[in-house]
Amino acid sequence: MKIVTYNVNGLRQRISQFGSLLKLLNSFDADIICIQETKLRRQELTADFSIADGYESFFSCTRTSDKGRTGYSGVATFCRVKSAFSSVEVALPLAAEEGFTGLLGCSRKDETASVAEGLEEFSREELLKVDSEGRCIITDHGHFVLFNLYGPRAESDDAERIQFKLNFFKILEKRWESLLGRGRRIFVVGDLNIAPCAIDRCDAGPDFENNEFRTWFRSMLVESGGHFFDVFRAKNPNRRDAFTCWPSNTGAEQFNYGTRIDHILCAGSCLHEEHDIEGHNLIACHVKECNILTEYKRWKPGNAPRWKGGWNIKLEGSDHAPVYTSLVKIPDVSHHSTPSLAARYLPSIHGLQQTLGDCSHSVKRPITNCNVPGANISCCSLDQDSENTILKNDNSEDLTEEAACNTTIAFNRRYISSMPNQETKKRARKSQQLSLRSFFQKNSNLDNGLDSSATDVSGNQTGVLDSNSQSPEAPVMDDHGGSPTRSDMNGIASSQGQGVQEGSRYLEKEKNNIALLEWQRIQLHMQNSIPLCKGHREPCVSRVVKKPGPTFGHRFYVCARAEGPSSNPEANCGYFRWASMKSRPK
Repeated sequence: MKIVTYNVNGLRQRISQFGSLLKLLNSFDADIICIQETKLRRQELTADFSIADGYESFFSCTRTSDKGRTGYSGVATFCRVKSAFSSVEVALPLAAEEGFTGLLGCSRKDETASVAEGLEEFSREELLKVDSEGRCIITDHGHFVLFNLYGPRAESDDAERIQFKLNFFKILEKRWESLLGRGRRIFVVGDLNIAPCAIDRCDAGPDFENNEFRTWFRSMLVESGGHFFDVFRAKNPNRRDAFTCWPSNTGAEQFNYGTRIDHILCAGSCLHEEHDIEGHNLIACHVKECNILTEYKRWKPGNAPRWKGGWNIKLEGSDHAPVYTSLVKIPDVSHHSTPSLAARYLPSIHGLQQTLGDCSHSVKRPITNCNVPGANISCCSLDQDSENTILKNDNSEDLTEEAACNTTIAFNRRYISSMPNQETKKRARKSQQLSLRSFFQKNSNLDNGLDSSATDVSGNQTGVLDSNSQSPEAPVMDDHGGSPTRSDMNGIASSQGQGVQEGSRYLEKEKNNIALLEWQRIQLHMQNSIPLCKGHREPCVSRVVKKPGPTFGHRFYVCARAEGPSSNPEANCGYFRWASMKSRPK
């Protein structure tokens, strides 16, 4: 059996990258695939994102409405099975639970959910809060219970999130202790947002391991007297530079400058009957291997782009790499079927009957059972103000359902066809955008004025000829007293027109030259104002402080190269300078 954990940094983006959900899942060739940071809201769980042939799926989405948390986090577990019903496969869970407190229930309609065993000391408010962000799915596979987790992130100066993270893991630990006390085996997989040891971090300082969350993590491990094995470290105890996550805004992937925060942990006895024998445990008896799937990294050596203040091409993929483990000697379980929490039972997957009235602001009376071929919708009558000729007042005789349906669809077609085309709107907006050159282009009003002048001259000439009066601007008669010929008039008009055109071209050329000189001046000013980094003597890149605080919005300069070890001269030299003296913190 193969289990994979992967922080996808947006399930929608990964599905787009691979072409479909099925192709994404099949690429792992795994029996259980645990995904974190789906970034999907409950109403977005359509079949495209949750259903794949040969897999059963279980989702947890964020339930909080806190600012910045909507559509955030989210986890999903996909189980590859041959049969969804009456199956003996271990991959198909016997039971599934959203969250880990017991209050979210084991099914979508569970109104009798109660606090999970071992968590009675916590208030319902505390439990619901840690379970509100869609960070856990539990699946019971008979021989073991699998926790798919997305651990909270907390900045060092964010007291509120630090407290949330402490409560999250404190309550989680109590749930694990309760299960282990009942003799259950546990696998914990996912992005825990904790790098436990200095070997798991690229830039670990001397005080790195003193962090309270790292201390807690290590206290859970067997070597510290805990119950859990860090499966990757158990199989690769001395492996360095084994990272699973890299900052996406510093080019750190280029030099493998990252951290290991995606884990697979296990606790409990082995499956052998004589499991009390010394040396028998899950790791020794059932875990064949554990490794990082580096082929899923966004940046790959060879012909990969180089970071120069940013990637010159967009990199596809997550900022995490998947981790997998292979289990052996896992026997089948008793016959069972897919738990009710599975995505196949979601109303959005089955499809809800929708009405045309959902698109209108005013609905007078619904009309159901509309017989429209190929349309799984019901019709509704339109607002009286919208179409007085279609719908009468309440005293009028009602339309038949079929007639109402036909008139509604016809009206909607006319309404849609009358709406401005989106592409037309985009072109109109684009045409309004101004460039630097546009400020120096030929003025159409000036051209119109010149054209008008030429027309006035021609008009005056015609008027003179018609009145047979002599004028300085009128053409001179020949000796025979005859009128000027048409060719003479055309020649005069043509010479005047050429003069206007030459003047316009000269004016436009001069303005273009001015625009070019101005742009060159701006470029020279920008080059002179951008400092050179001290390590490579190369132009820096500017950044803006986005973190709330006294320097929020202030600009600064940093080395343009990718972040990497200080021992590597090709990596970022660490140069930093504020763009102005006003930006310096006081």
